Amino acid sequence: MDAVFKALADPTRRFLLDLLRQEGGRTLGELCTGLAMSRQAVTQHLAVLEAANLVSTARRGREKLHYLNPVPLHEMQVRWIDRFERPRLRALATIRQKAEDAMSDRPTFVYVVYIESTAEKVWEALTDADLTAAYWGHRNESDWREGSAWQHVRADGSGVRDVVGTVVESVRPARLVTTWAAPDAPEGRAPSRVTYEIEAHEAIVKLTVSHEDLPDEAELAGISKGWPAVLSNLKSFLERGAALPTAPWSM
Repeated sequence: MDAVFKALADPTRRFLLDLLRQEGGRTLGELCTGLAMSRQAVTQHLAVLEAANLVSTARRGREKLHYLNPVPLHEMQVRWIDRFERPRLRALATIRQKAEDAMSDRPTFVYVVYIESTAEKVWEALTDADLTAAYWGHRNESDWREGSAWQHVRADGSGVRDVVGTVVESVRPARLVTTWAAPDAPEGRAPSRVTYEIEAHEAIVKLTVSHEDLPDEAELAGISKGWPAVLSNLKSFLERGAALPTAPWSM
């Protein structure tokens, strides 16, 4: 049981378990696409999860497939929860699920990247128009005060705005929430919402980007390709001082 608690104590390992819960049978390469980390680092995290029996593996030719093993988690539930609290927790979970379903059934995309930098530098890289132009190909323009407008303008000098929105929350350098919409979006179409959460861990910063309230699965598929490219470029820009060659991306 100690190995299970040790494995679950790390947020990256919990994120890997979430990926395997969503879809089992993933290869190392597929798991690496969900994390801006080296293959070696992801392999080490998976080894800890395997040692705790939280992840099981199977071979398919030369590929090693990874699956979530829920047995240790079930044992924890039986030992500490089922006997005393299960009926009440089940009722609360049902209420919560109904409330969440009533609020929204629109798709959400979440991406986590770890950057060797400071929280302040990550904040500046997300909000300084000249910096975003360097690695994103767009200028993020605003005074970043809550209630202010912001716009995502192409850095090619054309002045074309690909995204407009409002700053919902602005807590420098920890949390930024904005609405996202196309300038020509149909009247009455609700904007999506992007949340940046910046957490410092000594010399490393964990940046979590959540893109919520997407209109449909097609939009989700599009931003699922865009965000990883942008955030990988941001990581390279902050750690190496140079952005990777990539085409500008927007919603």
